[in-house]
Amino acid sequence: MNLLQFDTDQSWIQNVAAMWRDRLRVNPRLVMCLPSGNTPNAIYAEMGRSVASGLVSFREAEVFALDDFGGLALDDPGRCRNMLQRFLLDAVDLSRERFHFINTEAHDLDRVCRDYNELIEARGGFDLTLLGIGLNGHLGLNEPGSAIDCTTRRVDMHESTIKASAGYVTHSNLPTWGVGVGLKHLLGSREVWLLANGTKKADIILSAVTGPISNELPASLLRRHPNSSLMMDAAAGSRLTATVQKAHS
Repeated sequence: MNLLQFDTDQSWIQNVAAMWRDRLRVNPRLVMCLPSGNTPNAIYAEMGRSVASGLVSFREAEVFALDDFGGLALDDPGRCRNMLQRFLLDAVDLSRERFHFINTEAHDLDRVCRDYNELIEARGGFDLTLLGIGLNGHLGLNEPGSAIDCTTRRVDMHESTIKASAGYVTHSNLPTWGVGVGLKHLLGSREVWLLANGTKKADIILSAVTGPISNELPASLLRRHPNSSLMMDAAAGSRLTATVQKAHS
């Protein structure tokens, strides 16, 4: 895993966006798996500005939503599909048919999951996957203990993940389950970027980078990926930096 730490949150945003523009310029047909949530939103805004300025285009690319919550109204602003639409897709030139999302309200969820897996595989997997890291080390809805070969499936969320969802919804009906892309396709992506900012992520970043590699801490599995990068600001990397400095003192 490549470790990229930036001095400020703004530098983190600008550098991740610059690398993302480069990937799209090299491969305009980039197939991406993208998360929702608070971590990527400032980067998404920068990519929207980049498209508006003519610096890059999503026109030939494809986007797969990483996951979505169940039990929320279709128009709930906290649904992952709606967050992606609001913070990224409304600001870029990706056509509607090139955005793939998970319908958690479908009667036959098993069929939805099979179809999503088949569509991912029909594209040859993901070229680029962006991920946040949960406070328990989860990747998307791949909670601790998820099987390394799991694919898109229904998941009961851990308590910490349920609590974190309060930051996305405007009511007390927090989601307790969802459907998400599994570790098989995330770890099979040709390139993976793990994004982290803020001091609240410092402890889990330290564990993911220096602790045992195990599916009990899914983010640690990226250390075995041949082309993964942890992109963090100074706050998220503060405990890791302190540990490295202590080891060399």
